[in-house]
Amino acid sequence: MASLAAAEPPAPRAASRSPGLGPSRSGSERRSNAADPAQDAQSRSVDLNHVIALLGDSGSKDLEKEQLKTLKNVVKHFENGFPLKDIAQITDVLNLCADKMYEQEAFTEPLCELIKLFGLPFQKRKSSDEANYSVEVSQSITQLGYLMSIQSSQVRIQICKSVVNFFNTELPGKLLSGYQPASPNYKIRMAEIGGLAEILVLSLTLVENQLTEKLWVLKALQHLSISGESCEQMVNVQGARRLCLCLNGADPSGQLLFRSSDILWNLLEKVSKEEVVNQLRSLECVHALKEAFVELVCGFRHCDHQLRNDLLVIATLLAESPAVPLILFSENHVIPALLYYVKQNQRSAFPDWSAAQYEELQLHALAVLASVAPVLVDKYLSCQANTFLLVFLEWCISQDPFFGRGNSFHGTGGRGTKLAQMRYSLRVLRSVVALYNDAVNSNLCDQGAISQLLDILKYAADIAKEKESIALLEIQADILFILSVLCEDDNDRKELFSCEGIDILVSYLKMDPTRLCSGIGHNCLLLSALDCLWSCVIGCFIAEESFIEKQGVFLLLDLLAVRDNNLCNIILGILVEFSDNPKTVLHMSIWRGKRDRTAANVLVQLWRQEEQDLGVKRDQNGKIVDPKRPVMTSFQRQQKVIPVPACCPSFSVMEISESIRAKIYSLFWKLGFENLPGLSAKDVVTLAIIQHYIDFKVGEVWSEISAEIKEEFRPVTSDERALKLISEVSENTGRMVLGLQNEALERQHNQEIKEEKKIYKEIQATQVQKEMIDKSWQNFLARTSNYEALKKAKMHQKTLIEASRSKAKLHNGPEHSTDIPKLHTTVAPGRCVTVEGPCQEGLRADTDPTRSKSTVGRAIRNNQKDKNIGLSQEKNKKNQGKSRKINL
Repeated sequence: MASLAAAEPPAPRAASRSPGLGPSRSGSERRSNAADPAQDAQSRSVDLNHVIALLGDSGSKDLEKEQLKTLKNVVKHFENGFPLKDIAQITDVLNLCADKMYEQEAFTEPLCELIKLFGLPFQKRKSSDEANYSVEVSQSITQLGYLMSIQSSQVRIQICKSVVNFFNTELPGKLLSGYQPASPNYKIRMAEIGGLAEILVLSLTLVENQLTEKLWVLKALQHLSISGESCEQMVNVQGARRLCLCLNGADPSGQLLFRSSDILWNLLEKVSKEEVVNQLRSLECVHALKEAFVELVCGFRHCDHQLRNDLLVIATLLAESPAVPLILFSENHVIPALLYYVKQNQRSAFPDWSAAQYEELQLHALAVLASVAPVLVDKYLSCQANTFLLVFLEWCISQDPFFGRGNSFHGTGGRGTKLAQMRYSLRVLRSVVALYNDAVNSNLCDQGAISQLLDILKYAADIAKEKESIALLEIQADILFILSVLCEDDNDRKELFSCEGIDILVSYLKMDPTRLCSGIGHNCLLLSALDCLWSCVIGCFIAEESFIEKQGVFLLLDLLAVRDNNLCNIILGILVEFSDNPKTVLHMSIWRGKRDRTAANVLVQLWRQEEQDLGVKRDQNGKIVDPKRPVMTSFQRQQKVIPVPACCPSFSVMEISESIRAKIYSLFWKLGFENLPGLSAKDVVTLAIIQHYIDFKVGEVWSEISAEIKEEFRPVTSDERALKLISEVSENTGRMVLGLQNEALERQHNQEIKEEKKIYKEIQATQVQKEMIDKSWQNFLARTSNYEALKKAKMHQKTLIEASRSKAKLHNGPEHSTDIPKLHTTVAPGRCVTVEGPCQEGLRADTDPTRSKSTVGRAIRNNQKDKNIGLSQEKNKKNQGKSRKINL
C-alpha cells in the first residue's frame, strides 16, 4: 500500500533472542546484534491514525481489499508484540475490525490475528511506560473480554488462548529496536484491574452449548483463579454457582469436570468460604455435586480418585451449613454409601487399589459422614450407623495387624496405627450425640456404648503415657464429651459409668498444671474431664461417694489453687454441687495445699482476684470504699438506667451468673464464716464482704428497681419512703461491714505491736547477757594481768564468803579455811575438796585426802546404784501389771 510506505532508509534488524534470557532490569539495555532494516522501516511506515481513518470508511470492494491489506500489514508490523504507547490506537483498530466483521466475514481472520498478538508481552521503551499507560492497557484488556460477545467460535477461542498466554513467561524471539518486554506479571495485574475474570464468567452463558468454547473459557478462568483478586471478581457475579452447574456437562475428555472443580477449589481457598458455600447451597448445585460424585465413584484412573476426593471435601464444607438442602443425599442413599467404608480394611473389593488409597477413601467417607449425619438423623438411625461405628471402633482397639499409611490429610498422626480411623469414627459419634437426640443416645446405650467407650478411653490413655500426640488428646476429649452427654440426667447410666470411669477421671485430675500450656490440647482434655465429672458423677450418690473416697475433692482443690481463669469457674461449680454431701465439706476443711494453704485462703484470694478483674472499688487494705454500692462492678457503674420487663434479668442478676463470686459465697455458706484456719487479717477483711454478699446484691437489685421507677414515673409518698428505707438498710449494712473490717485490721495492728514488743524484749535480754559476758571477760583479763586487781578480787571474794557464813557458831566444831595452800592460779579452784571432821557412829575420820575422796566417790556410786535398782524394780512391777492385764 503506497500510502503506508516510507522513504526513510532502513535501520538494522534485531537478532532473535533466546527464550531463556530475561529482560534487562534497566531501561538502557543495549543489544549487540543489529536490528533488521526491513523491520525498522516497517516501524516507521505504519500510521495507526491513518489505519483508523481507513477502517472507518465504507464503500466499494476495492476499499475493502485495501482495508484487509492494511490490517495484514499492521499484524505483520506488530508480530513481536504491541508497544505500550500504541495500545489505545490498537484498541480502536480492534473495535473497528470487529464492527467490520459483522458486515463481512473476511475480517474474521485479521481480527483473530490482532487478538493473537495480545498474547505476546507488551513492549516498553522506558521503565515508566508501564505506569504511564496502565489505564489504557487495562481498558484494552477489558475490551478484549467484551469481544466474547461476537458470535464466532474462532474469535472466542482466540481470546481465551491469548488470556492463557498472559501467563507464559517466555520472551518473543524478536523485539522492536529500542524496546524491551514489559514485566511478566504486568498483563496479569492489568487483567485484574480491568475485571477480565468477571467478564469471562459472564460469558459462560454465551458458550453454554459449545463444548470446545466452554472448555477454553474454563481454561482461561483456571489460570486467572490463581489470583485472589480475580477470584473475588468471579464470586461477585455468582461464579461459584455457575461453575458448579458446569460439572455434569457432556464431555468425553473429562476436562469440564476437572477444570470446574479446580476453579471451585481456588475460590474456596482465596475467597471467603462462607460466601462460596452460600452460592453452592442451591438445590441445583447440590444435585450437580451428587451426580458428579456418583459418576466418579465408578472411576478407576488416578485423576478420577483425586476428583472424587475433592468433591467429597466440597460436600463436607457444604454439610456444615444447616441451610444446604442435603435431603437429596437422603433420597439417593448417600448415608448407606458412606457407611459401606466403615469397616475393617479389605482390599478384595478393590483389587486395583493400594491399601493407602483405600485408607484415604475410608477416612474421607468418615469425615463426610460426620458432617452429613447430624442433618439426616432419621436416615442415620434407619441404617444402624451406631452399630457400624461401634463395631468399627472395636476393631480399632483389637490386635488385628494393620498399619495406617498416614499419607492423606485425614490420616495425619495415624501412621502405623489405627488412630486415624478411631479419631474420625469418634467425630461421627460426637456430631450425632451433640444433638441431644434421645433416640440416638438410647440406641447407643442399649448397645453397651458406655462400657465400650470406657475401654477405648483406657486404651488411648495407656498409649498417651508412652507418646502423646494431638490425635490421642482429641480422641480422649471426644470420648469424655460423648460420655457426658450419654450420662447426663440418668442415674442408671451414671452408676454404670462409676464402675470404671471414676478412676479414669481421677487420673486426669492429677495432670501436671504446667502441661496445660503445651499447646497440643491438654487444656481441652482437662476441661472435657471436668465436664464429664459434672455430668457423669454429680447427682448419683454412689458415684459421688466413690469420687470423694478417691480424694477427688482434694484434687479439685489442687487444681483450684493453680488459679487458672479457664478452670476456676467450672471447678467452683463442681464443688458447689458436691457441697451437698457432708463429706465434701469435711474434705475441704482438712485440705492443705502448698505452703500449708487452706481452702478458705484459696477461695478468698480467688474472690479478690475476681473483684480486681471486675473493677470493684477497694482500698489498699481490701476494705469497702463505697458503702452504698460495695460490690458493684465497673461495667455496672457505666450502664445507664434501662427499664426492662419483669421476665428479663437486670444487670445485677446477670452478674451473679457470669462471675464466680456467687459460687464462692455458696462454698463459704457450707464451710462457715467463723474459726476458719489459715486466714490473715486481710483475708478476714475480704471474708466480711463475702459473708454479706447476698445482702449487698439485694440492695443492688432494689437500687435498680428504684432507678427504673423514677425513670418512668414519680412514686407515691409511701413507696418513696419504703424505697428510701431499703436503701438506708443496705447502706447501713455496708457501714457495719466496714466497721468489722476496721476492727479486724486494728486487732492485727495490736497483735503486731505485741509481737514487736516481745521480740524487742528478747533482743534486749540478749544484749544484757552479752554485756555481762563482756564485763566478766574484762575482769578476768584484769586479774591475770594486774596483781593489785587480783588482790582486790581476793579481798572481795573473802568478804562474800564471810557474808555467806551462818551467824550461829557450832560448839567444838572445826574451823575450815577457804584458802588452798600453795595455790599459784588466778582462777577459781576446782570442785574437789577435802573435808575434815570428827568420826561419828561407824564413820571413820580420815585425814588422807586421797582416801577421803575415794570414800566419797564410793558413797556416791552406791547411792546411784541404789536408785537404779529402785527404778528397775518399779519398772518390773509395771510390766508385770501390764502382763496381768493382757492375761486377763
